[in-house]
Amino acid sequence: MTSSAGAHTAQPVADRLERLIACPVCDVVYTVPTVESQDRAVCARCHTVLIAPRRKAGKRLIALALTVLILIVAATVFPFLAIDARGLHRDASVLQTAFAFSGAMSVLSVAVLFFIVVIPATRLALLIYVLAPLIRDRPPARWAQQAFRLSEALIPWSMAEIFALGCAVALVKLSDLADVVFGPAAWLFAALVVIVVVTDRLMCRYSIWKSLEN
Repeated sequence: MTSSAGAHTAQPVADRLERLIACPVCDVVYTVPTVESQDRAVCARCHTVLIAPRRKAGKRLIALALTVLILIVAATVFPFLAIDARGLHRDASVLQTAFAFSGAMSVLSVAVLFFIVVIPATRLALLIYVLAPLIRDRPPARWAQQAFRLSEALIPWSMAEIFALGCAVALVKLSDLADVVFGPAAWLFAALVVIVVVTDRLMCRYSIWKSLEN
C-alpha cells in the first residue's frame, strides 16, 4: 500500500513540474502558457524569449544548418584575403594559415581552426541529426536528447562569427600598411554570421525538447 500511495503522489508532482519553465538567463520560474504559432512567451524580468513556436521551423532550421555547413567548408578552403605590399602579393585561406605555423604557434592556429570550423560544424550536424526524424513525424533518433544537449553546450565555443568580426576589425587597421583585398572566404564568413543569427532566432528550444520527450 505504501508503494502504491507513493506512486500516486509522485505522479501529480511530475505533472506539475511538466507545466513549469525556467528562464535560462535569470532563472525565474513560470507556469507554461499556451502559445500559438507565430506568438512568443517572453520572460517578464529579462525579456528573454522562452517559447516561440513556428510552423515548419524544423525544415527551415535543417535548411539553414546545411547552408552554414556548406559555407564553413567553402570559407575554410577558399582564399580569405590577399595582401599587396611593396610589390609582393600573397593570398591565403583559413586552412593554409592554420597549418603555416610551427612550434607553439601551430598549436594556437589549430585551436583557432577547431573553434571556428570543427565545433560550429559539429553543432550543426548534431542539430540536423536531432531534427531530421522529427520533421518526418518519426520517433526521435537514438541519443537525440544527448545530442541536442551537446549541441547547446557547444554554443559558447562556436566562434565562427566572432572570428569574422575580429578579422574585419584587424584588416581595417592593416589596410593602412598594405593593400588588402577580401577574398571569397571573407564574404562567405559574413553570410555565415547572418545565417547563424537567423538560425538561433528561429529555433524554439522548448518545442524541440518537448518533441524529444514525447
